[in-house]
Amino acid sequence: VDIQESGSITVPAKRFGDIIRELPLDYVDIATKKNNLMTIDVKSCQFKIMGLGKEEFPRLPEFKDKEVIKLEQALLKQMLNLTSFAVSFDETRYILNGILFKINKNIFSLVATDGKRLAIIEKKLNNIIDKDIYMIVPIKTVHELNRNLQEEGELSMVLGTNQAMFDLGNIVIISRLIEGEFPEYQQVIPPASENVLRVNRTELMLAVKRASLLSTPDYQAVKLEVFKNKLVLSKSTPDVGESREELVVDYQGKEMVIGFNPNYLIDVLKNLTEDIIGFELTDSEQPGVIRCDGYVYIVLPMRLS
Repeated sequence: VDIQESGSITVPAKRFGDIIRELPLDYVDIATKKNNLMTIDVKSCQFKIMGLGKEEFPRLPEFKDKEVIKLEQALLKQMLNLTSFAVSFDETRYILNGILFKINKNIFSLVATDGKRLAIIEKKLNNIIDKDIYMIVPIKTVHELNRNLQEEGELSMVLGTNQAMFDLGNIVIISRLIEGEFPEYQQVIPPASENVLRVNRTELMLAVKRASLLSTPDYQAVKLEVFKNKLVLSKSTPDVGESREELVVDYQGKEMVIGFNPNYLIDVLKNLTEDIIGFELTDSEQPGVIRCDGYVYIVLPMRLS
Protein backbone atom coordinates (compact mmCIF):
# COMPACT_ATOMS: atom_id res chain seq x y z
CA VAL A 1 0.00 0.00 0.00
CA ASP A 2 1.40 3.37 -1.07
CA ILE A 3 -0.40 6.18 0.81
CA GLN A 4 0.17 9.56 -0.82
CA GLU A 5 -2.10 11.53 1.53
CA SER A 6 -4.10 10.47 4.57
CA GLY A 7 -7.88 10.81 4.61
CA SER A 8 -11.18 9.23 5.63
CA ILE A 9 -14.53 8.54 4.02
CA THR A 10 -17.53 6.28 4.65
CA VAL A 11 -18.66 4.18 1.66
CA PRO A 12 -21.18 1.33 1.17
CA ALA A 13 -19.18 -1.77 2.10
CA LYS A 14 -20.87 -4.28 -0.21
CA ARG A 15 -20.76 -2.04 -3.27
CA PHE A 16 -17.12 -1.14 -2.64
CA GLY A 17 -16.20 -4.80 -2.13
CA ASP A 18 -18.07 -5.91 -5.26
CA ILE A 19 -16.24 -3.32 -7.38
CA ILE A 20 -12.79 -4.22 -6.05
CA ARG A 21 -13.52 -7.92 -6.56
CA GLU A 22 -14.30 -7.43 -10.25
CA LEU A 23 -11.33 -5.20 -11.09
CA PRO A 24 -8.26 -6.58 -12.91
CA LEU A 25 -5.46 -7.82 -10.67
CA ASP A 26 -3.36 -4.72 -10.94
CA TYR A 27 -2.45 -1.52 -9.12
CA VAL A 28 -5.61 0.28 -7.96
CA ASP A 29 -5.66 4.03 -7.33
CA ILE A 30 -8.25 5.10 -4.73
CA ALA A 31 -8.82 8.76 -3.95
CA THR A 32 -11.36 10.94 -2.16
CA LYS A 33 -12.71 14.14 -3.69
CA LYS A 34 -14.90 16.98 -2.52
CA ASN A 35 -18.45 16.30 -1.36
CA ASN A 36 -17.54 12.79 -0.14
CA LEU A 37 -16.86 11.38 -3.58
CA MET A 38 -14.51 8.39 -3.96
CA THR A 39 -12.79 7.52 -7.23
CA ILE A 40 -11.37 4.10 -8.07
CA ASP A 41 -9.00 3.95 -11.05
CA VAL A 42 -7.29 0.97 -12.63
CA LYS A 43 -5.90 1.04 -16.17
CA SER A 44 -8.72 2.28 -18.43
CA CYS A 45 -11.48 1.65 -15.89
CA GLN A 46 -12.84 4.21 -13.43
CA PHE A 47 -15.57 4.14 -10.79
CA LYS A 48 -17.01 7.02 -8.79
CA ILE A 49 -18.88 6.24 -5.58
CA MET A 50 -20.87 8.64 -3.47
CA GLY A 51 -20.03 8.28 0.20
CA LEU A 52 -20.56 10.00 3.52
CA GLY A 53 -18.31 11.87 5.89
CA LYS A 54 -16.19 9.90 8.34
CA GLU A 55 -18.31 11.20 11.22
CA GLU A 56 -21.28 9.25 9.81
CA PHE A 57 -19.57 5.94 10.56
CA PRO A 58 -20.86 4.46 13.87
CA ARG A 59 -18.54 4.91 16.81
CA LEU A 60 -16.76 1.71 17.71
CA PRO A 61 -17.34 0.44 21.25
CA GLU A 62 -14.50 0.70 23.74
CA PHE A 63 -13.13 -2.31 25.56
CA LYS A 64 -10.92 -0.57 28.11
CA ASP A 65 -10.24 -2.29 31.44
CA LYS A 66 -11.60 -5.59 30.12
CA GLU A 67 -9.75 -8.86 30.54
CA VAL A 68 -7.96 -9.97 27.38
CA ILE A 69 -7.96 -13.69 26.59
CA LYS A 70 -5.19 -14.97 24.33
CA LEU A 71 -5.93 -17.95 22.09
CA GLU A 72 -4.10 -19.78 19.33
CA GLN A 73 -5.84 -19.01 16.05
CA ALA A 74 -5.42 -22.59 14.80
CA LEU A 75 -7.04 -23.96 17.96
CA LEU A 76 -10.09 -21.71 17.68
CA LYS A 77 -10.43 -22.51 13.97
CA GLN A 78 -10.43 -26.24 14.73
CA MET A 79 -13.02 -25.78 17.49
CA LEU A 80 -15.29 -23.68 15.26
CA ASN A 81 -15.08 -26.24 12.45
CA LEU A 82 -16.31 -28.94 14.82
CA THR A 83 -19.29 -26.97 16.15
CA SER A 84 -20.51 -24.31 13.70
CA PHE A 85 -22.41 -26.75 11.47
CA ALA A 86 -24.72 -27.65 14.39
CA VAL A 87 -26.04 -24.09 14.81
CA SER A 88 -29.78 -23.62 14.24
CA PHE A 89 -31.05 -21.29 11.49
CA ASP A 90 -34.58 -21.26 12.90
CA GLU A 91 -35.12 -17.59 13.74
CA THR A 92 -37.86 -18.45 16.23
CA ARG A 93 -35.16 -20.10 18.36
CA TYR A 94 -32.77 -17.17 18.27
CA ILE A 95 -30.77 -18.41 21.27
CA LEU A 96 -29.61 -21.32 19.11
CA ASN A 97 -28.58 -19.04 16.21
CA GLY A 98 -25.03 -18.86 17.53
CA ILE A 99 -22.26 -20.71 19.35
CA LEU A 100 -21.87 -20.63 23.11
CA PHE A 101 -18.35 -19.53 24.10
CA LYS A 102 -17.64 -20.53 27.70
CA ILE A 103 -14.47 -20.27 29.77
CA ASN A 104 -14.27 -21.54 33.33
CA LYS A 105 -10.80 -21.17 34.88
CA ASN A 106 -8.67 -22.79 32.19
CA ILE A 107 -11.33 -24.84 30.35
CA PHE A 108 -12.51 -23.30 27.07
CA SER A 109 -15.75 -24.72 25.65
CA LEU A 110 -17.75 -24.17 22.46
CA VAL A 111 -21.30 -25.54 22.21
CA ALA A 112 -23.82 -25.52 19.35
CA THR A 113 -27.16 -27.24 18.81
CA ASP A 114 -30.18 -27.07 16.52
CA GLY A 115 -32.31 -29.37 18.66
CA LYS A 116 -31.57 -32.44 16.55
CA ARG A 117 -27.83 -32.58 17.18
CA LEU A 118 -25.41 -31.20 19.72
CA ALA A 119 -21.71 -30.46 19.28
CA ILE A 120 -19.44 -29.75 22.26
CA ILE A 121 -15.71 -29.28 22.33
CA GLU A 122 -13.55 -28.50 25.36
CA LYS A 123 -9.88 -27.56 25.42
CA LYS A 124 -7.54 -26.77 28.28
CA LEU A 125 -5.92 -23.33 28.12
CA ASN A 126 -2.35 -22.70 29.21
CA ASN A 127 -3.38 -19.81 31.45
CA ILE A 128 -6.11 -19.59 34.09
CA ILE A 129 -8.77 -16.93 33.43
CA ASP A 130 -9.81 -15.06 36.58
CA LYS A 131 -13.35 -14.32 35.40
CA ASP A 132 -15.77 -16.83 33.88
CA ILE A 133 -16.73 -16.06 30.28
CA TYR A 134 -20.20 -16.86 28.93
CA MET A 135 -21.34 -15.44 25.59
CA ILE A 136 -23.36 -16.54 22.57
CA VAL A 137 -21.70 -15.41 19.34
CA PRO A 138 -24.01 -15.11 16.26
CA ILE A 139 -23.31 -17.58 13.46
CA LYS A 140 -22.69 -14.76 10.97
CA THR A 141 -19.86 -13.50 13.18
CA VAL A 142 -18.58 -17.06 13.61
CA HIS A 143 -18.33 -17.53 9.83
CA GLU A 144 -16.53 -14.20 9.39
CA LEU A 145 -14.16 -15.01 12.24
CA ASN A 146 -13.43 -18.51 10.95
CA ARG A 147 -12.80 -17.16 7.45
CA ASN A 148 -10.04 -14.88 8.75
CA LEU A 149 -8.38 -17.19 11.27
CA GLN A 150 -4.91 -18.40 10.29
CA GLU A 151 -3.00 -21.61 11.00
CA GLU A 152 -0.38 -19.64 12.93
CA GLY A 153 -0.41 -16.79 15.42
CA GLU A 154 -2.58 -15.70 18.32
CA LEU A 155 -5.76 -13.70 18.67
CA SER A 156 -7.07 -11.62 21.54
CA MET A 157 -10.67 -12.06 22.66
CA VAL A 158 -12.35 -9.40 24.82
CA LEU A 159 -15.88 -9.51 26.23
CA GLY A 160 -17.68 -6.18 26.67
CA THR A 161 -21.25 -5.21 27.52
CA ASN A 162 -23.26 -7.44 25.16
CA GLN A 163 -20.41 -7.18 22.66
CA ALA A 164 -17.21 -9.03 21.94
CA MET A 165 -14.01 -8.13 20.13
CA PHE A 166 -11.72 -10.54 18.31
CA ASP A 167 -8.33 -9.00 17.48
CA LEU A 168 -6.45 -11.10 14.92
CA GLY A 169 -3.63 -8.60 14.51
CA ASN A 170 -4.32 -7.16 11.07
CA ILE A 171 -8.10 -7.64 11.41
CA VAL A 172 -10.40 -6.71 14.29
CA ILE A 173 -13.94 -8.13 14.43
CA ILE A 174 -16.46 -6.56 16.81
CA SER A 175 -19.85 -8.18 17.19
CA ARG A 176 -23.00 -7.88 19.22
CA LEU A 177 -23.86 -10.99 21.20
CA ILE A 178 -27.10 -12.96 21.41
CA GLU A 179 -28.83 -12.16 24.68
CA GLY A 180 -30.38 -14.94 26.74
CA GLU A 181 -29.59 -18.24 28.42
CA PHE A 182 -28.25 -21.10 26.34
CA PRO A 183 -30.11 -24.38 27.03
CA GLU A 184 -28.73 -26.73 29.69
CA TYR A 185 -26.84 -29.16 27.50
CA GLN A 186 -24.84 -31.22 30.00
CA GLN A 187 -27.92 -33.17 31.07
CA VAL A 188 -28.58 -34.51 27.56
CA ILE A 189 -25.13 -36.07 27.17
CA PRO A 190 -25.76 -39.82 27.46
CA PRO A 191 -23.46 -42.15 29.39
CA ALA A 192 -21.00 -44.20 27.38
CA SER A 193 -22.62 -47.08 25.50
CA GLU A 194 -21.32 -50.65 25.36
CA ASN A 195 -22.18 -50.76 21.66
CA VAL A 196 -19.28 -48.96 20.01
CA LEU A 197 -18.91 -49.12 16.24
CA ARG A 198 -15.26 -48.52 15.31
CA VAL A 199 -14.95 -47.58 11.66
CA ASN A 200 -12.66 -45.80 9.24
CA ARG A 201 -13.92 -42.21 9.21
CA THR A 202 -13.29 -41.54 5.51
CA GLU A 203 -14.84 -44.82 4.38
CA LEU A 204 -17.97 -44.16 6.43
CA MET A 205 -18.25 -40.58 5.19
CA LEU A 206 -17.99 -41.59 1.53
CA ALA A 207 -20.47 -44.44 1.97
CA VAL A 208 -23.00 -42.09 3.60
CA LYS A 209 -22.49 -39.57 0.79
CA ARG A 210 -23.19 -42.24 -1.82
CA ALA A 211 -26.33 -43.42 -0.05
CA SER A 212 -27.57 -39.84 0.30
CA LEU A 213 -27.62 -39.44 -3.48
CA LEU A 214 -31.04 -41.11 -3.43
CA SER A 215 -32.45 -38.90 -0.66
CA THR A 216 -35.42 -36.60 -1.19
CA PRO A 217 -36.99 -34.06 1.20
CA ASP A 218 -39.65 -36.63 2.15
CA TYR A 219 -37.23 -39.57 2.39
CA GLN A 220 -34.00 -38.33 3.95
CA ALA A 221 -32.91 -41.07 6.33
CA VAL A 222 -30.10 -43.47 5.48
CA LYS A 223 -30.45 -46.91 7.07
CA LEU A 224 -27.56 -48.37 9.08
CA GLU A 225 -27.73 -52.11 9.83
CA VAL A 226 -25.10 -53.04 12.38
CA PHE A 227 -23.83 -56.61 12.71
CA LYS A 228 -20.74 -58.18 14.24
CA ASN A 229 -17.82 -56.60 12.37
CA LYS A 230 -20.08 -55.50 9.52
CA LEU A 231 -22.04 -52.33 8.73
CA VAL A 232 -24.61 -52.20 5.93
CA LEU A 233 -25.67 -48.77 4.66
CA SER A 234 -28.73 -48.70 2.46
CA LYS A 235 -31.18 -46.23 0.98
CA SER A 236 -34.54 -46.91 -0.61
CA THR A 237 -36.64 -44.07 -2.00
CA PRO A 238 -40.00 -44.65 -3.76
CA ASP A 239 -39.95 -43.70 -7.45
CA VAL A 240 -36.21 -42.93 -7.20
CA GLY A 241 -34.23 -46.09 -6.51
CA GLU A 242 -32.23 -47.95 -3.89
CA SER A 243 -28.64 -48.61 -2.87
CA ARG A 244 -26.76 -50.97 -0.55
CA GLU A 245 -23.13 -50.93 0.61
CA GLU A 246 -21.18 -52.99 3.14
CA LEU A 247 -18.26 -51.83 5.28
CA VAL A 248 -15.91 -53.92 7.41
CA VAL A 249 -15.92 -52.51 10.94
CA ASP A 250 -14.91 -53.42 14.47
CA TYR A 251 -18.13 -54.07 16.38
CA GLN A 252 -18.99 -56.57 19.11
CA GLY A 253 -22.25 -55.06 20.42
CA LYS A 254 -25.86 -55.99 19.81
CA GLU A 255 -27.25 -56.01 16.30
CA MET A 256 -29.55 -53.14 15.41
CA VAL A 257 -31.12 -51.12 12.61
CA ILE A 258 -31.09 -47.33 12.90
CA GLY A 259 -31.65 -44.37 10.58
CA PHE A 260 -29.86 -41.02 10.44
CA ASN A 261 -30.06 -37.83 8.44
CA PRO A 262 -27.03 -38.28 6.14
CA ASN A 263 -26.11 -34.60 6.25
CA TYR A 264 -25.82 -34.73 10.04
CA LEU A 265 -23.26 -37.52 9.74
CA ILE A 266 -21.35 -35.99 6.83
CA ASP A 267 -21.01 -32.64 8.63
CA VAL A 268 -19.12 -34.14 11.54
CA LEU A 269 -17.18 -36.80 9.63
CA LYS A 270 -15.64 -34.32 7.19
CA ASN A 271 -14.39 -32.09 10.02
CA LEU A 272 -12.88 -34.73 12.28
CA THR A 273 -9.26 -35.68 11.64
CA GLU A 274 -9.06 -39.10 13.31
CA ASP A 275 -8.61 -42.07 10.97
CA ILE A 276 -10.73 -44.37 13.13
CA ILE A 277 -13.74 -43.10 15.07
CA GLY A 278 -15.97 -44.72 17.68
CA PHE A 279 -19.71 -44.34 17.01
CA GLU A 280 -21.73 -45.23 20.12
CA LEU A 281 -25.18 -46.70 19.48
CA THR A 282 -27.86 -47.77 21.96
CA ASP A 283 -30.99 -48.56 19.94
CA SER A 284 -33.07 -47.19 17.06
CA GLU A 285 -34.70 -44.52 19.23
CA GLN A 286 -31.66 -43.26 21.15
CA PRO A 287 -29.07 -40.78 19.82
CA GLY A 288 -25.78 -41.82 18.34
CA VAL A 289 -22.66 -40.38 19.97
CA ILE A 290 -19.13 -39.70 18.74
CA ARG A 291 -16.51 -38.88 21.38
CA CYS A 292 -12.85 -38.08 20.80
CA ASP A 293 -10.21 -35.82 22.38
CA GLY A 294 -12.49 -33.48 24.32
CA TYR A 295 -15.19 -33.55 21.63
CA VAL A 296 -18.73 -34.90 21.89
CA TYR A 297 -21.20 -35.04 19.01
CA ILE A 298 -24.75 -36.25 19.68
CA VAL A 299 -27.18 -36.85 16.83
CA LEU A 300 -30.80 -37.96 17.03
CA PRO A 301 -31.89 -40.86 14.81
CA MET A 302 -34.61 -40.62 12.17
CA ARG A 303 -37.61 -42.88 11.83
CA LEU A 304 -37.23 -45.26 8.90
CA SER A 305 -40.20 -45.49 6.53
